[in-house]
Amino acid sequence: MSVFNNTIIEVAALVEIALDGFLPSEPGPLGRVADAMRWGALNGGKRLRPFLAVASADMFDCPRERSVRVGCAVEMIHCYSLIHDDLPAMDDSDLRRGRPSVHKKYDDATAILAGDALLTQAFEILAQEETHPDGAIRCRIALELARASGKQGMVGGQMIDIYAEQKAFDLAGVTQLQRLKTGALIRFSTVGGGMVGGASDDEVAVLAAYAEDLGLAFQIVDDILDETADAATLGKPAGQDAEMDKATFIKLLGMDGAKSKAAELVESAKARLDQFGERAAPLKGAADFVFERKS
Repeated sequence: MSVFNNTIIEVAALVEIALDGFLPSEPGPLGRVADAMRWGALNGGKRLRPFLAVASADMFDCPRERSVRVGCAVEMIHCYSLIHDDLPAMDDSDLRRGRPSVHKKYDDATAILAGDALLTQAFEILAQEETHPDGAIRCRIALELARASGKQGMVGGQMIDIYAEQKAFDLAGVTQLQRLKTGALIRFSTVGGGMVGGASDDEVAVLAAYAEDLGLAFQIVDDILDETADAATLGKPAGQDAEMDKATFIKLLGMDGAKSKAAELVESAKARLDQFGERAAPLKGAADFVFERKS
Protein backbone atom coordinates (compact mmCIF):
# COMPACT_ATOMS: atom_id res chain seq x y z
CA MET A 1 0.00 0.00 0.00
CA SER A 2 1.32 3.46 -0.91
CA VAL A 3 2.31 6.16 1.57
CA PHE A 4 -0.73 8.12 0.45
CA ASN A 5 -3.14 5.24 1.00
CA ASN A 6 -1.73 4.53 4.44
CA THR A 7 -1.91 8.17 5.47
CA ILE A 8 -5.42 8.88 4.20
CA ILE A 9 -6.77 5.79 5.97
CA GLU A 10 -5.02 6.80 9.20
CA VAL A 11 -6.27 10.37 9.00
CA ALA A 12 -9.84 9.36 8.15
CA ALA A 13 -9.94 7.15 11.25
CA LEU A 14 -8.50 9.89 13.47
CA VAL A 15 -10.92 12.48 12.09
CA GLU A 16 -13.92 10.19 12.56
CA ILE A 17 -13.00 9.67 16.23
CA ALA A 18 -12.39 13.38 16.77
CA LEU A 19 -15.62 14.46 15.04
CA ASP A 20 -17.59 11.95 17.08
CA GLY A 21 -16.18 13.61 20.20
CA PHE A 22 -16.83 17.13 18.95
CA LEU A 23 -20.42 16.27 17.95
CA PRO A 24 -21.98 14.28 20.79
CA SER A 25 -25.66 13.38 20.85
CA GLU A 26 -27.69 15.77 23.00
CA PRO A 27 -30.76 15.17 25.19
CA GLY A 28 -33.87 17.31 25.01
CA PRO A 29 -34.66 20.02 22.46
CA LEU A 30 -31.06 20.20 21.19
CA GLY A 31 -31.13 16.53 20.23
CA ARG A 32 -32.59 17.00 16.76
CA VAL A 33 -30.03 19.50 15.52
CA ALA A 34 -27.19 17.55 17.17
CA ASP A 35 -28.32 14.38 15.41
CA ALA A 36 -28.58 16.24 12.10
CA MET A 37 -25.03 17.56 12.54
CA ARG A 38 -23.81 14.03 13.17
CA TRP A 39 -25.74 12.73 10.15
CA GLY A 40 -24.13 15.34 7.94
CA ALA A 41 -20.59 15.05 9.27
CA LEU A 42 -19.94 11.46 10.39
CA ASN A 43 -19.40 8.32 8.31
CA GLY A 44 -18.77 10.35 5.22
CA GLY A 45 -16.40 10.69 2.34
CA LYS A 46 -12.68 10.16 1.98
CA ARG A 47 -11.79 13.08 4.26
CA LEU A 48 -9.47 14.54 1.62
CA ARG A 49 -9.42 18.00 3.16
CA PRO A 50 -8.40 16.79 6.64
CA PHE A 51 -5.83 14.55 4.98
CA LEU A 52 -4.30 17.58 3.25
CA ALA A 53 -4.13 19.46 6.55
CA VAL A 54 -2.51 16.57 8.42
CA ALA A 55 -0.14 15.54 5.61
CA SER A 56 1.04 19.14 5.22
CA ALA A 57 1.59 19.49 8.97
CA ASP A 58 3.39 16.13 9.09
CA MET A 59 6.11 17.56 6.83
CA PHE A 60 7.04 19.92 9.68
CA ASP A 61 6.80 17.31 12.47
CA CYS A 62 3.60 18.78 13.90
CA PRO A 63 1.82 16.70 16.55
CA ARG A 64 -1.19 14.99 15.03
CA GLU A 65 -3.31 16.18 17.98
CA ARG A 66 -3.03 19.70 16.54
CA SER A 67 -3.31 19.02 12.83
CA VAL A 68 -6.33 16.72 13.24
CA ARG A 69 -8.15 19.62 14.90
CA VAL A 70 -7.43 21.81 11.87
CA GLY A 71 -8.63 18.95 9.69
CA CYS A 72 -11.84 18.62 11.69
CA ALA A 73 -12.50 22.35 11.43
CA VAL A 74 -12.23 22.38 7.65
CA GLU A 75 -14.26 19.18 7.39
CA MET A 76 -17.06 20.80 9.42
CA ILE A 77 -17.06 23.72 6.99
CA HIS A 78 -17.10 21.32 4.05
CA CYS A 79 -19.95 19.28 5.52
CA TYR A 80 -21.99 22.39 6.31
CA SER A 81 -21.59 23.49 2.70
CA LEU A 82 -22.82 20.11 1.44
CA ILE A 83 -25.84 20.22 3.75
CA HIS A 84 -26.79 23.65 2.42
CA ASP A 85 -25.93 22.79 -1.22
CA ASP A 86 -28.38 19.88 -1.10
CA LEU A 87 -31.31 22.05 -0.02
CA PRO A 88 -34.22 22.63 -2.45
CA ALA A 89 -33.24 26.29 -2.83
CA MET A 90 -29.77 25.26 -4.06
CA ASP A 91 -29.06 21.96 -5.86
CA ASP A 92 -32.13 20.15 -4.50
CA SER A 93 -30.33 16.83 -3.98
CA ASP A 94 -31.97 13.97 -2.11
CA LEU A 95 -28.81 11.84 -1.87
CA ARG A 96 -25.44 12.49 -0.30
CA ARG A 97 -22.69 9.91 0.27
CA GLY A 98 -25.05 7.13 -0.67
CA ARG A 99 -27.80 7.98 1.82
CA PRO A 100 -30.52 10.62 2.27
CA SER A 101 -29.24 14.18 2.47
CA VAL A 102 -29.82 15.98 5.77
CA HIS A 103 -32.92 17.87 4.64
CA LYS A 104 -34.49 14.60 3.48
CA LYS A 105 -33.60 12.75 6.67
CA TYR A 106 -34.86 15.62 8.86
CA ASP A 107 -36.33 18.76 7.24
CA ASP A 108 -35.19 21.97 5.58
CA ALA A 109 -35.13 24.08 8.75
CA THR A 110 -33.14 21.49 10.70
CA ALA A 111 -30.69 21.17 7.80
CA ILE A 112 -30.12 24.93 7.74
CA LEU A 113 -29.50 25.03 11.48
CA ALA A 114 -27.24 21.96 11.41
CA GLY A 115 -25.11 23.61 8.72
CA ASP A 116 -24.99 26.88 10.66
CA ALA A 117 -23.90 25.04 13.80
CA LEU A 118 -21.13 23.13 12.02
CA LEU A 119 -19.86 26.38 10.51
CA THR A 120 -19.60 28.15 13.84
CA GLN A 121 -18.19 25.18 15.73
CA ALA A 122 -15.31 24.97 13.26
CA PHE A 123 -14.04 28.33 14.52
CA GLU A 124 -14.60 27.31 18.13
CA ILE A 125 -12.22 24.40 17.57
CA LEU A 126 -9.56 26.59 15.97
CA ALA A 127 -9.81 29.17 18.77
CA GLN A 128 -9.06 26.65 21.52
CA GLU A 129 -5.54 26.35 22.91
CA GLU A 130 -5.39 22.64 22.08
CA THR A 131 -5.11 23.60 18.39
CA HIS A 132 -1.86 25.51 19.03
CA PRO A 133 -0.39 27.10 22.17
CA ASP A 134 0.41 30.31 20.29
CA GLY A 135 -2.70 32.48 20.05
CA ALA A 136 -1.26 34.43 17.11
CA ILE A 137 -0.97 31.24 15.07
CA ARG A 138 -4.51 30.21 16.01
CA CYS A 139 -5.77 33.62 14.86
CA ARG A 140 -3.85 33.35 11.59
CA ILE A 141 -5.33 29.93 10.85
CA ALA A 142 -8.85 31.10 11.75
CA LEU A 143 -8.44 34.14 9.50
CA GLU A 144 -7.39 31.94 6.60
CA LEU A 145 -10.39 29.66 7.10
CA ALA A 146 -12.77 32.62 7.33
CA ARG A 147 -11.49 33.98 4.03
CA ALA A 148 -11.65 30.56 2.37
CA SER A 149 -15.22 29.99 3.57
CA GLY A 150 -16.86 33.37 2.95
CA LYS A 151 -17.69 35.63 0.05
CA GLN A 152 -14.06 35.75 -1.10
CA GLY A 153 -13.97 31.95 -1.12
CA MET A 154 -16.49 29.12 -1.06
CA VAL A 155 -19.65 31.20 -0.59
CA GLY A 156 -18.59 33.61 -3.30
CA GLY A 157 -17.92 30.70 -5.63
CA GLN A 158 -21.34 29.25 -4.93
CA MET A 159 -22.94 32.60 -5.73
CA ILE A 160 -21.04 32.79 -9.02
CA ASP A 161 -22.11 29.20 -9.77
CA ILE A 162 -25.77 30.14 -9.38
CA TYR A 163 -25.23 33.19 -11.57
CA ALA A 164 -23.32 31.09 -14.11
CA GLU A 165 -26.43 29.01 -14.72
CA GLN A 166 -28.01 32.10 -16.25
CA LYS A 167 -25.05 33.57 -18.15
CA ALA A 168 -22.41 32.20 -20.50
CA PHE A 169 -18.99 31.96 -18.83
CA ASP A 170 -15.67 31.67 -20.62
CA LEU A 171 -12.77 29.52 -19.39
CA ALA A 172 -11.38 32.30 -17.21
CA GLY A 173 -14.76 32.76 -15.56
CA VAL A 174 -15.24 29.06 -14.85
CA THR A 175 -11.68 28.84 -13.51
CA GLN A 176 -12.33 31.73 -11.12
CA LEU A 177 -15.62 30.16 -10.05
CA GLN A 178 -14.02 26.83 -9.19
CA ARG A 179 -10.94 28.31 -7.52
CA LEU A 180 -13.41 29.87 -5.08
CA LYS A 181 -16.18 27.30 -4.79
CA THR A 182 -14.02 24.16 -4.54
CA GLY A 183 -10.43 25.32 -4.50
CA ALA A 184 -10.57 27.73 -1.57
CA LEU A 185 -11.15 25.04 1.06
CA ILE A 186 -8.59 22.72 -0.53
CA ARG A 187 -6.11 25.59 -0.44
CA PHE A 188 -6.92 26.31 3.20
CA SER A 189 -6.54 22.66 4.15
CA THR A 190 -3.00 22.53 2.82
CA VAL A 191 -1.97 26.00 3.99
CA GLY A 192 -3.63 25.59 7.39
CA GLY A 193 -1.72 22.36 7.94
CA GLY A 194 1.51 24.13 7.10
CA MET A 195 0.70 26.99 9.45
CA VAL A 196 -0.11 24.79 12.42
CA GLY A 197 3.09 22.86 11.69
CA GLY A 198 5.27 25.95 11.74
CA ALA A 199 6.04 26.29 8.02
CA SER A 200 7.82 29.46 6.91
CA ASP A 201 6.02 32.03 4.78
CA ASP A 202 7.91 30.78 1.70
CA GLU A 203 6.92 27.20 2.45
CA VAL A 204 3.30 28.21 2.96
CA ALA A 205 3.38 29.94 -0.44
CA VAL A 206 4.61 26.72 -2.06
CA LEU A 207 1.84 24.74 -0.37
CA ALA A 208 -0.70 27.30 -1.59
CA ALA A 209 0.48 26.98 -5.20
CA TYR A 210 0.27 23.18 -4.97
CA ALA A 211 -3.24 23.39 -3.55
CA GLU A 212 -4.46 25.79 -6.22
CA ASP A 213 -3.44 23.35 -8.93
CA LEU A 214 -4.89 20.44 -6.96
CA GLY A 215 -8.21 22.17 -6.30
CA LEU A 216 -8.74 22.99 -9.97
CA ALA A 217 -7.84 19.44 -11.00
CA PHE A 218 -10.26 18.11 -8.38
CA GLN A 219 -13.14 20.14 -9.84
CA ILE A 220 -12.38 19.17 -13.42
CA VAL A 221 -12.46 15.49 -12.41
CA ASP A 222 -15.70 16.20 -10.54
CA ASP A 223 -17.18 17.58 -13.77
CA ILE A 224 -16.02 14.47 -15.64
CA LEU A 225 -17.50 12.11 -13.05
CA ASP A 226 -20.81 13.98 -13.01
CA GLU A 227 -21.13 13.25 -16.71
CA THR A 228 -19.68 9.71 -16.83
CA ALA A 229 -20.46 7.99 -13.51
CA ASP A 230 -23.78 6.83 -12.09
CA ALA A 231 -25.44 7.83 -8.82
CA ALA A 232 -24.61 4.50 -7.15
CA THR A 233 -20.89 5.07 -7.76
CA LEU A 234 -20.92 8.75 -6.84
CA GLY A 235 -23.18 8.39 -3.80
CA LYS A 236 -25.09 11.46 -5.02
CA PRO A 237 -27.22 12.33 -8.06
CA ALA A 238 -25.32 12.21 -11.35
CA GLY A 239 -25.81 14.35 -14.45
CA GLN A 240 -26.97 17.42 -12.54
CA ASP A 241 -24.48 19.79 -14.19
CA ALA A 242 -25.88 19.12 -17.67
CA GLU A 243 -29.46 19.07 -16.41
CA MET A 244 -29.01 22.50 -14.79
CA ASP A 245 -26.91 23.77 -17.73
CA LYS A 246 -24.06 24.68 -15.41
CA ALA A 247 -20.82 26.19 -16.65
CA THR A 248 -18.25 23.37 -16.51
CA PHE A 249 -14.82 22.60 -17.92
CA ILE A 250 -16.34 19.86 -20.08
CA LYS A 251 -18.79 22.32 -21.58
CA LEU A 252 -15.89 24.59 -22.53
CA LEU A 253 -13.05 22.15 -23.26
CA GLY A 254 -14.83 18.95 -24.24
CA MET A 255 -14.22 15.65 -22.47
CA ASP A 256 -10.74 15.04 -23.90
CA GLY A 257 -9.67 18.62 -23.29
CA ALA A 258 -10.89 18.48 -19.69
CA LYS A 259 -8.99 15.24 -19.02
CA SER A 260 -5.84 16.71 -20.54
CA LYS A 261 -6.14 19.88 -18.43
CA ALA A 262 -6.65 17.86 -15.24
CA ALA A 263 -3.56 15.75 -15.98
CA GLU A 264 -1.50 18.90 -16.64
CA LEU A 265 -2.59 20.43 -13.32
CA VAL A 266 -1.78 17.26 -11.38
CA GLU A 267 1.76 17.16 -12.76
CA SER A 268 2.20 20.85 -11.99
CA ALA A 269 0.97 20.35 -8.43
CA LYS A 270 3.42 17.52 -7.79
CA ALA A 271 6.35 19.43 -9.28
CA ARG A 272 5.75 22.33 -6.89
CA LEU A 273 6.53 20.03 -3.95
CA ASP A 274 9.93 18.82 -5.19
CA GLN A 275 11.80 21.02 -2.71
CA PHE A 276 10.33 19.00 0.18
CA GLY A 277 11.75 15.70 -1.05
CA GLU A 278 10.34 12.47 0.39
CA ARG A 279 8.39 14.39 3.02
CA ALA A 280 5.95 15.39 0.28
CA ALA A 281 5.18 11.82 -0.88
CA PRO A 282 1.69 11.73 0.70
CA LEU A 283 0.75 15.08 -0.86
CA LYS A 284 2.04 13.98 -4.27
CA GLY A 285 0.02 10.80 -3.86
CA ALA A 286 -3.05 12.93 -3.20
CA ALA A 287 -2.60 14.62 -6.57
CA ASP A 288 -2.55 11.24 -8.33
CA PHE A 289 -5.58 10.15 -6.31
CA VAL A 290 -7.54 13.24 -7.34
CA PHE A 291 -6.93 12.44 -11.01
CA GLU A 292 -7.67 8.71 -10.74
CA ARG A 293 -10.65 8.76 -8.37
CA LYS A 294 -13.96 7.24 -9.41
CA SER A 295 -16.26 9.04 -6.97
